[in-house]
Amino acid sequence: MKALEFKVVSKCKSTRGRKSDLILEPTSPHGARTLVKTPVFMPVGTNGTLKGFLPDQIEATGCNMMLSNTYHLASRPGAKVVAAAGGLHKFMNWKNGLLTDSGGFQMVSLSKLMELDENGVVFTSPYDDAMETVLTPEGATSIQHEIGANIIMQLDDVISSTHSDKDRFIEATHRTIRWYDRCKTRHSGSEGRQNLFPIVQGGLDPDLRAQCAKEIASRDPPGVAIGGLSGGECKVDFIKMVACSTANLPEDKPRYLMGVGFAVDLILCSALGVDMFDCVYPTRTARFGCALVGLGTKLNLKWSTFQNDLNVIETGCDCYACANNYKRSLLYHLLKKRNTVACHLISQHNVRFQMRFMNKIKESIECGNLPSLIIQTLDQHYKSKKDYPEWVLTALEILKIEF
Repeated sequence: MKALEFKVVSKCKSTRGRKSDLILEPTSPHGARTLVKTPVFMPVGTNGTLKGFLPDQIEATGCNMMLSNTYHLASRPGAKVVAAAGGLHKFMNWKNGLLTDSGGFQMVSLSKLMELDENGVVFTSPYDDAMETVLTPEGATSIQHEIGANIIMQLDDVISSTHSDKDRFIEATHRTIRWYDRCKTRHSGSEGRQNLFPIVQGGLDPDLRAQCAKEIASRDPPGVAIGGLSGGECKVDFIKMVACSTANLPEDKPRYLMGVGFAVDLILCSALGVDMFDCVYPTRTARFGCALVGLGTKLNLKWSTFQNDLNVIETGCDCYACANNYKRSLLYHLLKKRNTVACHLISQHNVRFQMRFMNKIKESIECGNLPSLIIQTLDQHYKSKKDYPEWVLTALEILKIEF
């Protein structure tokens, strides 16, 4: 039995967008089968949960697929502790879909604490400089076997997208392919339980990225991730590399764009054929007191303008905070007192906002009006069409959407 099934349900006639069913089989005999409707946004629970959420609160947002971080879970509490608890699903009491990254991104975020060679990467712990974590392709795969997520990621050689050394990008791209082969060898025999996704690298070079995508696709993985972007590069380059990647990946496999969570990015990249997204943005911005709302804005509820505002965060929203009539004024008061309840409520709103937005994208693909929703979304985010930034114009040109 395959651990993953992917079926395209409907396609947008004028873009690359598609609505699909992603079915994940349980990773243990006692687990649950999960149906994920794509395009999907997956919130990030780095250490095994979304900050401020209980599992039933996560489900209440409409989320049934989320992420955790291999490097951090392996560091604390340790993969063997998670495995002894019955895997991450049981450890965190979550019955739905889970994806773990490989730890490769920490090569950028913890670049000052790591040493890299062909064998793998050695990290000095950010918690205790006497401790080291060694990640090899085989080791990262084995750790993720112990953690037990439905989708696990290969260890890739990750470089900041703003890096200027072309030769280093070439080295990293070919090393990523070699490392995927090593991960796949270690994963052999686990295909009926977990799904190993490779990662497309290639920097901002379309030829290199296309080559990597084709090489990886030829190995017939269950799905493919697009990595090495959303790291501060020019947005024109970003959207071109997304388009290049999806154009060179199979139609019958899910495509996962790593680290993307802004509304305009989500809808344009969905139109380019991306099926899965993740980002810390909705929960991280909530912890700073910012609530995501329609019309392309977010509310900083720490501002004094909300001190006496008796409206809910967003009229018409069905999240826990809005449905239960929590006022902006209360949230302002709690934030000023540094009461974590406010962050919890805003986080629930923000994750639900993302789920509602992704539902709109799915519905628009099914109804055949994705281009209209794209223009509507852009008009909510920019004062006029003259204010569309260059990267948005580039995306519209690639998609052949008139405005």
